[in-house]
Amino acid sequence: MDRTTIETEQRHTSGVYTKRPIALVSGFRARVRDADGREYIDCIAGHGVANVGHAHPAVVRAIGEQAARLASCPNGYCNDRRAELLARLSEIAPAGLDRIFLCNSGAEAVEAALKFARLATGRAGIVAAMRGFHGRTFGAMSATWSKAYREPFAPLVPGVTFVPYNRVPAMADAIGAGTGAVILEVIQGEGGVHPAEDGYLQEVAVLCRRRGALLILDEVQTGFARTGRMFACTHHGVVPDIMCVAKAIAGGIPMGAVLLGPRVGVLPKRAHGSTFGGNPLACAAACACIDVIEQEGLAPRAADLGARLLHGLRAIDSPRIRTVRGVGLMVAVELKEPGAPHLAALAERGVLALPAGSTVIRFLPPLVISPQEVDAVIDRVGTTLRASDKRP
Repeated sequence: MDRTTIETEQRHTSGVYTKRPIALVSGFRARVRDADGREYIDCIAGHGVANVGHAHPAVVRAIGEQAARLASCPNGYCNDRRAELLARLSEIAPAGLDRIFLCNSGAEAVEAALKFARLATGRAGIVAAMRGFHGRTFGAMSATWSKAYREPFAPLVPGVTFVPYNRVPAMADAIGAGTGAVILEVIQGEGGVHPAEDGYLQEVAVLCRRRGALLILDEVQTGFARTGRMFACTHHGVVPDIMCVAKAIAGGIPMGAVLLGPRVGVLPKRAHGSTFGGNPLACAAACACIDVIEQEGLAPRAADLGARLLHGLRAIDSPRIRTVRGVGLMVAVELKEPGAPHLAALAERGVLALPAGSTVIRFLPPLVISPQEVDAVIDRVGTTLRASDKRP
């Protein structure tokens, strides 16, 4: 174990993160290596960032070439790479989402979306979902369900109402004359990988239009082919008024975006801003990522390999498993007990995975993961749970 790296980081870090005793130093495609040279199948992918895999040559090349040309450009000036990315995003987005604000992260995208909804509607009320997660800045955190995130920082942005996910009557009761925005994930990620049920998002969209609220869909984790489609909302035939994306957009370079529909329109000058938002380096990386996703067919690949992963995990015979669910390569195993010990045991067997609540193990591998690696993950999950079954 590389104790020097781990001890140095622990000595100087802020303390807000729980650190695992592994120092990751390199990666390629769906594998990462630690400082001791041990290799892992990566089912975290930087929390869903590395959809095109680690160190994809096309992304590496785009970043290097752009860094040698121009890394930063004020938003008061136009830029070739920014213009290219804006055009590409408008082409691949659901129809009508053709005005775009570029930023640096998912939480920033949510913050901007909430501001834009208030500006467009003149209403301050927000309806969000129980178990939902939208980030940890003040506005995003105000719309995040978990009290563990919210309560230490109260008072937060007022006027947020939480309703059960996938319950249309509760949503109908919550959207009132003062509601400016409804914000939902298409699949609740941090909340346990709970997909929207058939018809739910369509009915919420109709309610929003009838009552003058805007529908914000948070595709920060589900965007860019993760679920087998470029954006998960297209599984449901829904075009939101505002869509938030980030994570996988730029292959590991920090970036986010807010895509705006006609009910928002062109925003007034100085309504929002970002020094680093839309910088040429991130834009070049994002353009390269979109090319890779399209040229390598990563959306249908995620659908096929996600089905393989789901089938294999569901075939594991263990009394510890409550259920297995997911869409594409966004998959969860819900246990009947805490998942943390099993996550640690999986890491010992060379698989890195994520929690999604105390009893859920979440798998978000790079979309370039091979069928053989998927099978290895399934085998090691089964071995881990069977080893636990044998313990007294």
